[in-house]
Amino acid sequence: MHRQQNQRASSLVVLLFAAAVEALSFTVFGGQVYTPGFAIVDSPQPGTPLGGDYLQVAIDVTANGMLPLPQDIASDSPSLIRNITMFLSSYDTKHNFTISNGTASTDAAALGPILYQEQGSTVKHVNWVWPDCLVGSGQPVALDSARGVYNISIRQSFRLNDVDHYTIFDLPISVTNTISSSTAKTSAGTRPSCSELENPLLSPEQINATAANTVGLFLAPGGSTQVDVKGTSDDATGTGLGPSRPEAKPIDGLGSTASRSLVPPSFVVSVVGLMAIVLCVSV
Repeated sequence: MHRQQNQRASSLVVLLFAAAVEALSFTVFGGQVYTPGFAIVDSPQPGTPLGGDYLQVAIDVTANGMLPLPQDIASDSPSLIRNITMFLSSYDTKHNFTISNGTASTDAAALGPILYQEQGSTVKHVNWVWPDCLVGSGQPVALDSARGVYNISIRQSFRLNDVDHYTIFDLPISVTNTISSSTAKTSAGTRPSCSELENPLLSPEQINATAANTVGLFLAPGGSTQVDVKGTSDDATGTGLGPSRPEAKPIDGLGSTASRSLVPPSFVVSVVGLMAIVLCVSV
């Protein structure tokens, strides 16, 4: 009986999650998700069910070629991206895991700096090994399960035309596809423990994303923001944009057996965040 109640609660969470993604506010154009900052998410799409060996996130760090690569931007440039950090967090499961905190990684659990991996590529592919408490298959069957709905929280520190900004962008996904207990992605063949990646879960008031994101989606399609950039070469106009942008496949980052709905190129979805929605679920 208790198991049936838990399953019904899990189904309700899933329905609320799907409804949240429908009702929330994202700007998606040509399969890319725009953020309040220079980073543009190529994958996953909002609401994607994920699993497999590791979490994969593909992000363009040059605003589709508007900026040079980070290492090609002068430190005194009017516009530059300083850092990207990333977390996997959920008010539903009460977990907040470090994906990358922007510093050099000394173990296989948290990743090192995102901006400077894959030298020469404008698209950075984050490959983060799922920790052990997310092992399983399908929807969570217990109320204390770590599996379920999460936000991939992308934090950007950057300068736009001589004004400094720090923004927070939450991309909702669900950890519901199969994750096995063993992995070939670590030397030990086992998954890192959730405890070594765990951080305190701050309240929405403490995070205050609304205040942080006052810069808005200044790079969204149809916008007219002029971005001033100074490169490291003698070209003070900043027109040397570095290597051409490699093709990013829309299916990058989808977990095993995940499904994906194509978004029309001009479709704009308004999305807010999913955290508070599942708090009202009771069994």
